[in-house]
Amino acid sequence: MTGNIGDKQLSRIVLKGFKSIAECDLELSKLNVLIGANGAGKSNFIGFFRMVQQLLEENLQVFVSRQGGPDALLHFGRKTTEKLEFELYFGNNGYFATLEPTQDNRLMFVRESFWWNLGGERPMGKGHFETKASVGTGTAIDEYVLSAMQKWRVYHFHDTSDTAYVKQSHGINDNAYLRPDARNLAAFLYFLRDRYPASYQKIVKTIRLVAPFFGDFFLRPSPQNKEFIELEWFERGQDIPFKAHLLSDGTLRFMCLATVFLQPEELQPETILVDEPELGLHPYAITVLASLIRTATKQVIVSTQSVELLNEFDVEDVIVVDRLDGRSFLRRMDKQKLEGWLEDYSLGELWKKNVLGGRPSR
Repeated sequence: MTGNIGDKQLSRIVLKGFKSIAECDLELSKLNVLIGANGAGKSNFIGFFRMVQQLLEENLQVFVSRQGGPDALLHFGRKTTEKLEFELYFGNNGYFATLEPTQDNRLMFVRESFWWNLGGERPMGKGHFETKASVGTGTAIDEYVLSAMQKWRVYHFHDTSDTAYVKQSHGINDNAYLRPDARNLAAFLYFLRDRYPASYQKIVKTIRLVAPFFGDFFLRPSPQNKEFIELEWFERGQDIPFKAHLLSDGTLRFMCLATVFLQPEELQPETILVDEPELGLHPYAITVLASLIRTATKQVIVSTQSVELLNEFDVEDVIVVDRLDGRSFLRRMDKQKLEGWLEDYSLGELWKKNVLGGRPSR
């Protein structure tokens, strides 16, 4: 597989009974690009990581309720799937959990444990409704695995409407990390400009590759209230600041993506997840984005429907997602079987020819 995977990055996931994913046992590498048709299950796979984030924040029941209850999360509901199971491996360590639906529409832990290859499973009990991971089992494995899981970040920059949070005023001190929907982009960039000027300049220069008209961000506390900041920018050669709503959707999304991948390494999540990052981007912007993804120092998991983006990666990077009879199947490709094809065609062309799979099926 491409790239060496760090000890604190996810090396394997076993997932059973989550939405369209009835069963999945997948090895993960440093770079993971999911391809598949609409509705194949790519977003469900990314969505599982969102659920785990909420679980770790002890918001599992709120998440379950907002999703529509356990039956919306279990594969075809509880009549078909009695429980949701997952095992997350970080090299020689792991976290296991099994959740079952209750009569009052909650998910209850019937198994929760940390795992160590030399010491086996360390259970944390059952019958609870929020994780006991922070309490742990009193071993060093707990802290090691928990800190790795807490350093995931699932980003989604789909909302660029007039009411999108990224276009609104935001607290200037909310700058510890870039939030999943980039609502604190201005505050985070303001912090980077002050504390990490080299990273900030790299972000600005990369945005100019895609948007040559862009001069720089205009980052300042709001004149009305110094506790808030709003995303503003200059056009190249001009000194009149513009608001974020005068940026095209694609330009704004690329600003968010450039910030994710070019933020200082010490601030980056251990695993970066992005669902359809190519949305609204010009083909050249997709090429620049692919370069950012390939050179990322941390683990990256992205889902895409872009032939242009797929063309920028190697066979070893790709995970094909197919859906058959309501079930999502995730698999890595066999490079040896494709060697003859790859002499004459790109990965994107093979995808369009249905050689790779990941196309609509009945």
